This record gives sequence, structure tokens and C-alpha cells, in this order.
Amino acid sequence: MSLFDRLVVAAMPLVPRYLVGKVAAPYIAGETLDDAVRVVRSLNDKGLMATVDVLGEFVSEQAEAERAAAEYLRLLDRLAAEKLDANISVKPTALGMDVDGQFVRRTLRRVIECASGHGMFVRIDMEDSPHTDETLKIYDEFRREFPVGTVLQAYLRRSLSDVARLTAGGKSNFRLCKGIYVEPEAIAFKDREEVRANYVALLDAMFAAGAYVGIATHDSVLVERAMDLIRKHGLKREQYEFQMLLGVRHDLRDRIVADGHRLRVYVPYGEAWYGYSTRRLKENPQIAGYVVKSMFGL
Repeated sequence: MSLFDRLVVAAMPLVPRYLVGKVAAPYIAGETLDDAVRVVRSLNDKGLMATVDVLGEFVSEQAEAERAAAEYLRLLDRLAAEKLDANISVKPTALGMDVDGQFVRRTLRRVIECASGHGMFVRIDMEDSPHTDETLKIYDEFRREFPVGTVLQAYLRRSLSDVARLTAGGKSNFRLCKGIYVEPEAIAFKDREEVRANYVALLDAMFAAGAYVGIATHDSVLVERAMDLIRKHGLKREQYEFQMLLGVRHDLRDRIVADGHRLRVYVPYGEAWYGYSTRRLKENPQIAGYVVKSMFGL
């Protein structure tokens, strides 16, 4: 990361909201359900699948979680009515995990039952480490009734044991990503090559156990290693998929699809775009630095 990029990240809290919006625009569908539908339809027209996320997380009030659930129900009905090739991703803290353990289960059940009624899949997203155990417990409970999946993060040292435990409990569906939250070194790998090595080990273990995996990465090295593992395990294209964020690495995305693999794009939308955007820009300072340079002709 260059010094300029570091300065951009440090200055993010001082950047006017409208400027953050300009920088983040390629990575957010918009604020409304109509915006999300428009983007998903455009992706489908290009032969890409989508997973849609209503932005928002770490809510502390039941009413806020209820509003998020209601928006997911609207989203599911609309995706089904439009016959779009999409599923949804749900953050447990958006539906009340920090409010109460039973409350989030009731709220999430309403969303999952609606999705199941439409024949749609739900990805139970992973958040920071204080929520990992409870998220995996909820996934393990719901997968016994519904088509749901969860997320494992390659930078967490615990993830290989989580794969072994969850795959021993039956057919599993994972999204595998590197991990985005800032975690202590005691529980998370910090070196890039260590994270890459663990990612490959996790993916190999998932495939060996017969799990369906959403290979979520923008790292060209990991894409190549994933393709090696797909060949090693003799997988058909219906047994896995690649996943990428909206607006990121179109060149790599197009190459993956051209090589005959299926790819799903993560499509976030909603009024809570600002928090999501600032976090993403902090995680990807090169993007923020590049855009700021472009804006000012540097």
C-alpha cells in the first residue's frame, strides 16, 4: 500500500458523504429495491448469477431488525416475480443477533421460509469473530430444514476445524473468502501467503468432503489454484461456483466465465450504503487512492 493510499484511508472519516458515494457507486446497486433488480437483470443478461444483500448490520433494536426482515421479504417476492437468477445473502446481526438469540432465529426463519417457498437459497453471512460460533450454530440448525449455506474465512485459524466438523454433519454449502474484519493475530493469519495457503487447504478439504463451494476471491493466484483443485477433484460446473463483488475485477470475472465456469456477483443495496462503502474502501485502499487520483487528475 502506497503512502498516498494510506493517507486516503486515514482521511476517510473527513471525506464528505457525497464524495464517498461517488467513489463507492460502482460497488453498490443503489438505495432501492428497484436499483437492485435493475443491476441483477443486467448481470443475468451477461450470463452471471447474483446474490443480493440488503445493507445493514450490528443492529441493536428489534424494530430495526424487523424492518430489515420486511425488506428481505419484499426482495424475495420481487426476485421471484421477475424470474431473476439470484439468491440472497443475510447478515445475522442485521436481523437481530445482537438483540437476542431466539429473536434472530425467529426473524431469520421468516426470511428463510419465504425464500424456500420461492425455491430460493439463502446464504447466512459471516461477520466478525465474536459472532462466528453463533452464526455457525444457526447455520447448522437451519440446514437441517432448508437450502441454506454459510461463509468461512481463510484468515481465521479455526476454519479448517470448522470444515471438518460441519462436513461431518452432512451435506454442506460454503462461501469461502479470505476475510475482511480486523482480527487479532492469535486467531487470524496476517501474512498474505499464509492466508492464501489456508484458503487452498480449506477449498481442498471442502471439495474432498463433497461440499458445494462458492469460491469468493478477486485474487488471480487463488483463482488459478482453485481451477487446479476443480480439475483434481473432477468436478462438474454445477458442483461449485466462483463469486465476486459488484464492480471489482471485471477482467478476471470475464475470463472465469469465458473459461466455462459459473460466477455469481454479490449485489448490495439499501440506505445503509455509507457504512458498507467506507469499510470496503478501508479494506481496499488502492481502490480509494486510484479513484481520488482520477477525480483530481493526479
